[in-house]
Amino acid sequence: MNADEREYCDSLTERVLGAVFEVSNTLGAGFLERVYERALLRELGLRGIRAEAQASFTVTYKGHCVGEYFADILVEDVLVIELKCVERLASEHTAQCLNYLRASDRTLCLLINSQKPKVEWKRIVLGFSDLLPHPRSSALIGGH
Repeated sequence: MNADEREYCDSLTERVLGAVFEVSNTLGAGFLERVYERALLRELGLRGIRAEAQASFTVTYKGHCVGEYFADILVEDVLVIELKCVERLASEHTAQCLNYLRASDRTLCLLINSQKPKVEWKRIVLGFSDLLPHPRSSALIGGH
């Protein structure tokens, strides 16, 4: 990822997180994932951010389709969003996001948990070189 792409992804992440926090502040905690998905799609649209729900990606193995997965939300064809309503985010959720990134040939995912009054989130970046901190983001995991 070059510097311009990184800056774009950082800016997009900030804008999307603003929408996530607005949805969380407005709806509160405890709804089903589908409710947050629909509300977040609406909020992203209101902010002029292009997003698609249930974006389909084919999983291939040695050139053959072996399955398909659906991203909860795909933003600007760059950022995958995985929504959860669980007691706490676990390593399995991070692993799921990494698999989604590999399958979709994307590098950036936001893992969002809306179960508690304070929304939890993780920014997951695929690729070792992208795990190094950079000026606008000293950590890949955060919370609100």
